[in-house]
Amino acid sequence: MTKSKVYQKRFYRELTKGSDLIGQEVIVKETDLFIFAEKDIRPIAEGIVIKYRAEIEDYISDRPEFMTSLEPISHDPLAADIIKEMIRTTGLAGVGPMASVAGAIDNFVGNELLAYSKQVIIENGGDIFIKSDKVRTVAIYAGDSPLSNKIFIKIKPEDTPIGVCTSSGTIGHSLSFGKADACVIIAKSATLADAVATAACNRIKEKKDIAPSLEFALSIKGVKAAVAILGKEFGSMGDIELV
Repeated sequence: MTKSKVYQKRFYRELTKGSDLIGQEVIVKETDLFIFAEKDIRPIAEGIVIKYRAEIEDYISDRPEFMTSLEPISHDPLAADIIKEMIRTTGLAGVGPMASVAGAIDNFVGNELLAYSKQVIIENGGDIFIKSDKVRTVAIYAGDSPLSNKIFIKIKPEDTPIGVCTSSGTIGHSLSFGKADACVIIAKSATLADAVATAACNRIKEKKDIAPSLEFALSIKGVKAAVAILGKEFGSMGDIELV
């Protein structure tokens, strides 16, 4: 990893600090999580991450198209729960299964960690799982857009656990066919939010695409709200409070 990439990651994570919770990094191969909890639960979290990574890696070995397909694949009733959920949510969004992998790790790890901490926030490359007893605000990082870190999403405790996931056509290494600086989806499931964020971002190539993309996102059952940023242009739809 280059120094610039290290700096960018640390800069991004500086924006997620919460004084009432303990921040802790959990890194397993390509999975790099920053977890906020009421106590140090790193060993527990690492074991859970290893378990879910193994289920995904084993499934890819048996069914390689799970890794490579850019379109939905057929349901597998014998697969592990995390695999089933990735297939289901990306099927709703119309994208390949791995489009939901970061959100799925967030969601499944986060829900298990609630047995050890009543509040858990997980950041995974811009995809966030939140279970909180207090109001939280999430900044939208949109790269070089003048709106980057100027728009915040208010998350109420009664709405959690919730997923807030972002896809971008201009930031990061993930594959995107769109040009949005940020497309943010809020859903009860981070797995679903991640899948729909990818699909919605893919649809945004110019200003006129913002509204139809947001409408598409809101048409999917389970999606609560959507936000898109393209340069100086901005749009939002759904049950959302911006500050």
